[in-house]
Amino acid sequence: MRRSPSEHLLLILGLLAVAGLMAPLCGLLLQLEPAALLHQLGRPEVAAALGLSLAVSTSAVLIALVFGLPLAYLLARVDIPGKALLRGLVALPMVLPPVVGGLALLVTFGRRGIFGGLLGGLGIELPFTTGGAIVAVTFVCAPFLILSLEAGLLAIDPRLEAAAATLGAGRLRVLRTITLPLLRPALASGLALAWARALGEFGATITFAGNLAGETRTMPLAIYTALQVDPPAAIALGILLLALALVALVVLRGRLGITPLGAGAGEGR
Repeated sequence: MRRSPSEHLLLILGLLAVAGLMAPLCGLLLQLEPAALLHQLGRPEVAAALGLSLAVSTSAVLIALVFGLPLAYLLARVDIPGKALLRGLVALPMVLPPVVGGLALLVTFGRRGIFGGLLGGLGIELPFTTGGAIVAVTFVCAPFLILSLEAGLLAIDPRLEAAAATLGAGRLRVLRTITLPLLRPALASGLALAWARALGEFGATITFAGNLAGETRTMPLAIYTALQVDPPAAIALGILLLALALVALVVLRGRLGITPLGAGAGEGR
């Protein structure tokens, strides 16, 4: 089929957009020879930052799932006053500068924060600890999972659940046999997006948890630190972080047959 002039224009603009997005990434990849890259990735501090990042991001996503699934169900299925405001508050960390989120966590849960004294009395200390890093990353990545789950729940035809209920299935059985299987694409998509975002979190982490080697220095913070004293190490860490994010966004989502932001949940209709 011959393309119209407008289609040619759109194609050209689309290719320019792809080139603009890919050029910096390709530039990063071309900065180090494979041997130098492997040498940098074999350094102990790189392994420490990678292990901490994987632990923090995975913990944050699991916490977001435990609390985010009920919240997504509330937003999608329960009529409550002020739902639009609640949805806006849930999405706020997505558009809020991460450093502001870290500052908010610090004045709330810091030693002199609103709940700092209460937490201190319980023997819990969050600022400048690994636990604080997990809290900061959870704050930033949770909205990606919650909104994906909400979109997936909204895409599920409620008549399917109603039909199961009329056949005698209880709420838990409907949830287990109807809702959750249909929600699987949105769940997997949300997990992939949230994990990739958690892996790259910087601003809230450094503000609330600091930049302590072996305790709060995740890969983005290690890149920031290395960039000032050892640029090749920073480039190697950047390439590694890029590869991990690509695995989450392409390989994991592709293997599970996922469409963006849970749109695939509607396929179960």
